[in-house]
Amino acid sequence: MNWISEWALPKIKTLFGASREVPENLWHKCPACEQMVFHRDLERALHVCPNCGHHWRVGARQRLDYTLDPGWQRIELPKAPPDPLRFRDQRRYAERLREAQMKVGQEDAVIVGHGTIEGQRAVAAAFEFAFMGGSMGAGVGEAIVSAAKLAVLQDAPLIIFTASGGARMQEGAVSLMQMPRTVIAARMVKEAGLPFITVLCDPTTGGVTASFAMLGDVQIAEPGALIGFAGARVIEQTVREKLPEGFQRAEYLLAHGILDMVVKRAEMRATLARLIGLLRVPEVVVPDADAPFEALPAPEPAAAPGPA
Repeated sequence: MNWISEWALPKIKTLFGASREVPENLWHKCPACEQMVFHRDLERALHVCPNCGHHWRVGARQRLDYTLDPGWQRIELPKAPPDPLRFRDQRRYAERLREAQMKVGQEDAVIVGHGTIEGQRAVAAAFEFAFMGGSMGAGVGEAIVSAAKLAVLQDAPLIIFTASGGARMQEGAVSLMQMPRTVIAARMVKEAGLPFITVLCDPTTGGVTASFAMLGDVQIAEPGALIGFAGARVIEQTVREKLPEGFQRAEYLLAHGILDMVVKRAEMRATLARLIGLLRVPEVVVPDADAPFEALPAPEPAAAPGPA
């Protein structure tokens, strides 16, 4: 008989109490450098690996919390038809939709909020990749259009954080029609003279890339974000050429003029505030050349000097 395990350990447990199980979510393994990161350190770093700088994917609500000043408000979005085609593959689309809503806690893959960024008014929309891969269906189209209308109404810039696998194929042609709808929404903001800024997060692909995501007045991406339309293997099979290493990553697209800047998450808020300040400079009123010239009043004569 092993006296340590049979007698000593039970006595120690009795003296100090039963040991509690350690929660599994205290440590996170970085998918890039494979180092273990304590959850509080990860939250403090805005879900960026302190060892290698890898940017974890974050949820839509977290994204707006990181960007907007405290006290921002989320708007209620119009409800889209839940299953316009009554689609079914291995499961009913309606069941998949309900499951995603319960898992994520929101109606669809985009939330919209309004508030300020370092004191400057802004409307922001953010994709939730955990909601069916951030796919764009009728609900997402309604959210983008609503965000554009709110930006015009509030005379505020519109910022959209994208993280999507593309169009939601369970909605067929309905999902594809959201591409021109979101393009019109972006045009609506631009015609009102307001800045339209897109922040491309990992991943941004498919119909989202092929529509409003590439129409920003300023196009920003997070480091290492995967950005493209089709997958690398599909493109290689189509063009029958070996593609460059990392050709769909943010840094490659920046070097080839597709993006305006790649900004770290810790610097994103300050960068957006600076851009809004630059793009919203008050207009200088230029006098009309055809207006009649108004002569300045003649100066009053100087008073005669008095006796010394």
